[in-house]
Amino acid sequence: MTKEELKNYLEQTFSGKITHLESGKYDLMYQLKAEELVSFCKALRDDEKLQFNYFCNLGGSDTGEQLEAVYQIASTIFNIRLDFKVILPRENAEIDSVQEIWPASNWYEREMWELYGINVKNHGNLTRFLLPDDWDEGHPMLKDWDAPDFIRMPEL
Repeated sequence: MTKEELKNYLEQTFSGKITHLESGKYDLMYQLKAEELVSFCKALRDDEKLQFNYFCNLGGSDTGEQLEAVYQIASTIFNIRLDFKVILPRENAEIDSVQEIWPASNWYEREMWELYGINVKNHGNLTRFLLPDDWDEGHPMLKDWDAPDFIRMPEL
C-alpha cells in the first residue's frame, strides 16, 4: 500500500473521526479526539488491510497553549507507518491507555504522565520510573515548569 493509498483508505474508513495534518514529513499525520483514541487504535490493529501491530513511540508535547500526545505506529506485515496525535487541555489533561492494544505503550504512557502530567486512565501501573518516587516538584517537561535549582536557558 502506498502512502497515497493509505491516506485514501484511512480518510474513507474513518471519515469524520480523523483530520489529516500536513505536518507529517515522512509519514502520514492525523489528529483525533481523545474519546476516539481506543476505538481508533483497535480498528487500526484489527483491520485486515492495515494490521498496525507495532507500537513505535509515544511522546508528549507542550505547545504552551495545550498538551499533545503523539503516537507513532507501524505494520510490520505491510511495511507502513502512521503518526497521529490527540490534543489535550493544559489543565486536567487525561487520555485513555492503549496498553491493552499495544502492550509496548506501558512505559511511554508512564513517561508521559510523569513528565507532562497527562493522566492515563485505565493504565494499571501508573507509577514513576524516571523521577524519584517522592518527587513533588511538578512535571519537568512543561514549558512553565520551575524548580529552585532550575536555570532556564534563553529561547533561540
